[in-house]
Amino acid sequence: MQDLFAELNWRGLINQTTLESPREWLMEKPRTLYCGFDPTADSLHVGHLMALMQLRRFQKAGHRPIAVVGGATGSIGDPSGKSAERNQLSREQIIHNVELIRPQMEKFLDFDCGANSALLVDNYDWNGSISFLDFLRNVGKYFSVNVMLTKDSIKSRLSNPDSTLSYTEFSYMLLQSYDFVYLNKTYGCELQIGGSDQWGNITAGGELARRMLGVQLHGITCPLLTKSDGKKMGKTEKGALWLDPSKCSPYSFYQYWINVSDDDIGKPLRFFTDFTESEVAEIEATHAADPGRREAQKQVATVLTRLVHGDAGVESAKRATEIFFGAEIGHSTDRELTEIFAEVPGCERSRSELELADSNGERGVALIDALVMTGLCKSKGDARRRIEQGGAYVNNRRVTDIGKRLTPDDLVSETTLVLRSGKKAYALLRFPQ
Repeated sequence: MQDLFAELNWRGLINQTTLESPREWLMEKPRTLYCGFDPTADSLHVGHLMALMQLRRFQKAGHRPIAVVGGATGSIGDPSGKSAERNQLSREQIIHNVELIRPQMEKFLDFDCGANSALLVDNYDWNGSISFLDFLRNVGKYFSVNVMLTKDSIKSRLSNPDSTLSYTEFSYMLLQSYDFVYLNKTYGCELQIGGSDQWGNITAGGELARRMLGVQLHGITCPLLTKSDGKKMGKTEKGALWLDPSKCSPYSFYQYWINVSDDDIGKPLRFFTDFTESEVAEIEATHAADPGRREAQKQVATVLTRLVHGDAGVESAKRATEIFFGAEIGHSTDRELTEIFAEVPGCERSRSELELADSNGERGVALIDALVMTGLCKSKGDARRRIEQGGAYVNNRRVTDIGKRLTPDDLVSETTLVLRSGKKAYALLRFPQ
């Protein structure tokens, strides 16, 4: 079998492990492993990529991955890495979120490839029918509160005078631990993986399995995806970087990785791509020789956008990037233009101005007027000079006719056309229907 541990090690994806000889254990035979995903939203985000890519690497190496969607644990909320209690979701919200998360996981894992086909299960299926008394009697009795209090996820909350820890959150560790036991009994699962903040929950599950079943189960954690300043990667001014295109367009997703700093791009290059060690070294050498080309960022952006949004998403993102840097704009949608020109000022006018003739019998809006009304030019005289000097553009096409009038034929989406003055000054002119 492939030496998976060696690969994970050079990529920097091993943080902690309970295995004494992880390389030999993983190469001995195919193993079944799992990772949990709490459905706290109706989409996964970049924070989940670490776990998804880990499961993907294990499957490619011949092991069998199980993705556990936490229909039960998600209704409680994991206190790990949190300074305050999560908002509790209704069962209906959780079911809705689970259904939307499933197809996103299918982009990363192969659920029909024979013996090591991935499984997608919901821990509500085995936890939902257990009574409170049965759970305390059959599972709770194996847990020592003294030991639980030593776990980092618990200690950090208890040591913070400004936060509290509810009994509900305190019980989360029991539920996750029982998942490990159930998956071992049902599917022969021997390994749990997760981020470094899950170490306490993972080791607690292994201990529960030893006490309840007399078996030795193991755990491997990977580092959290953080930037050089210690902050989590994948956060934007608008919040999380979602994998759902309705929450984060392929263009926005692609642009996030293009804009990652040189100091931070090394992690995603290793963590999220399948480039070999020598290929990564070559990409980094090319990047170092000419950082302005952002070769490492382009490689990561292309690989991840293709994985999350497919080939069409990559092409859409690249086309949008080219448009922003001056490529001629063909047919688009209002949503695409809003994403591309998110920070660009806009002006909205009545549709009738675009479609009807004025008192002089001239149809549409004069380009000179449009440049002034959008703020791209200070006056009509300024606008006239800009056009005559070749610095005025409609949909990134240069216009030198000072008599140019904008008509519905100039719209490149349902309601919008794009004006540009000079190389970088853009404005959107909208004519709602």
